[in-house]
Amino acid sequence: MSDYHFTQIGTVRSCYKEKFGIPRQPGLVKVSATIEIDPLFSQDEAFREIETFSHIWVIFVFHEINNKTWNATVRPPRLGGNQRIGVFASRSMFRPNPVGLSVVELHGIQRKNNKIILNISGGDFLDLTPVIDIKPYIPYADSITSAKAGYAVSKPEAKLAVIYTPEAREEILQAEEKYPQLGRVIKEVLQLDPRPAYQDEKNRKKDFAIKLYDYDLKWCIENNQVIVTALNSVN
Repeated sequence: MSDYHFTQIGTVRSCYKEKFGIPRQPGLVKVSATIEIDPLFSQDEAFREIETFSHIWVIFVFHEINNKTWNATVRPPRLGGNQRIGVFASRSMFRPNPVGLSVVELHGIQRKNNKIILNISGGDFLDLTPVIDIKPYIPYADSITSAKAGYAVSKPEAKLAVIYTPEAREEILQAEEKYPQLGRVIKEVLQLDPRPAYQDEKNRKKDFAIKLYDYDLKWCIENNQVIVTALNSVN
């Protein structure tokens, strides 16, 4: 059995500063991000014609997975976090090789100093995610209308209503002067219920926090609603 070594070609810059709260699949939250290509690979000819594609595949590394071992089975949130299935029948990050694959929308390409920058949206990437390859999304080959989807037949629906305390709403409005999409991202992330599916009822009622952009977002659950209580700057 051979070992293979890959070179990082770029880095994702994302609003998701920790694993908790990241959508469990791409495309669920249309949040903007960028991929900064390493200067070694920022050759204009290497990206010639990429702007003619609306979407791209991003192959990346789950770089904050501390557990170096892997299990043959995992508990996907889609099945309530209790039923075990084979790791290769899942998109779990806990794999023999911590490699992920996501399709994102490509909005443009630009050059800043000695780096090429890809502007994307819809990703499910942790900030500073290492990218090891990029490929164009080709609809006739990559979209198979007759494909079966096992236990993931349909897109997850918004589970929870999201409401705000007056203080939190004011803090979000102020923060949107810097990040105009912040309020929409908060709503779309929280209504999908990012809590671990396997938590018991006692833990499911506690307070939570998610780091988005430069902020610490605090929220809790009451009567099957998300109540956003505060948005604090972490700078």
